[in-house]
Amino acid sequence: MAPPSEPRPEGDPTVALARAGDAAAFARLYHQHVDRVYARLTHLVGPISERDDLLQQTFLRVHRALPQFRGEADLATFIHRIAVNVALDHLRGQRRRPLVFDDDALAAMTSGASDPGARAAGREELARVFALLAELPPEQRVAFVLIAIDGLTAREAGELLGITTDAAKQRALTARRALTTRLAAATGPRPPRTP
Repeated sequence: MAPPSEPRPEGDPTVALARAGDAAAFARLYHQHVDRVYARLTHLVGPISERDDLLQQTFLRVHRALPQFRGEADLATFIHRIAVNVALDHLRGQRRRPLVFDDDALAAMTSGASDPGARAAGREELARVFALLAELPPEQRVAFVLIAIDGLTAREAGELLGITTDAAKQRALTARRALTTRLAAATGPRPPRTP
């Protein structure tokens, strides 16, 4: 789902104050956006312990870039684009490191199941999904997650990634095909559908 539409900086006194360096105004903006940014980072990089560091990096970059924010895009889009770039930077560096998930984060993501066995199975399944996503090139992974998991349109994903709508669609499609192939290799081919 796309970040909600935000007022333009000239129409929102909180944004104007934050742009001018007001710490209390920036804190209000932080609290308005932190939960959605954290969720987006979790979807993009997975349930890893570094998510808190990535969240901090995101808002540090937002703080540094906010004085140049002119309102050409919604504030939420501006913030989420920075979060996507932080995630991409992390994923590019992560490809050379072993994949380690935060067990508490996996548990929190599957806490809706009432049966302990279902929660454990959910954690294992989620870890497999994120492991498959980790095999994708970062640019494909992020486009796929934004469109297929977060529910953004290709246009919205392209805007966050700084690419065209067609490029976002192509990256997501390439990722979907690669995931389908890897999933089939890991679980065996699907049985034929019966009418």
